[in-house]
Amino acid sequence: MTKIKTRRIYDKMKEDGGIRILVDRLWPRGVSKEEAQLDYWLKELGPSNELRKWFNHEGKKFAQFKEKYKEELKQGDQQEAFIKLKEIIKETDKDITLLFGAKDEENNNAKVLEEVIQ
Repeated sequence: MTKIKTRRIYDKMKEDGGIRILVDRLWPRGVSKEEAQLDYWLKELGPSNELRKWFNHEGKKFAQFKEKYKEELKQGDQQEAFIKLKEIIKETDKDITLLFGAKDEENNNAKVLEEVIQ
């Protein structure tokens, strides 16, 4: 069974043979494409610019952010990207690492995606 995990893109890469998917709308500062070693960048899967700016990585807003983000995942480009993510998971026997750039390792969109998938 495929295991889903999250990790900051800035953390040292582990050689675990899994599929690496960046789930942020914006490319992380200071990370080259070579360093990232991504299999996919599903940028449409990230929260909308409006939601991202409103949340501003403020922990006290996370519960609201989570609900709003889940609603966004049911619409438009985000829904299509979420379907693509589910297809990737279904078609592999490798572990999946959802990569994000936020400093907060618990309150971010990758953690919401991990929860929704599981």
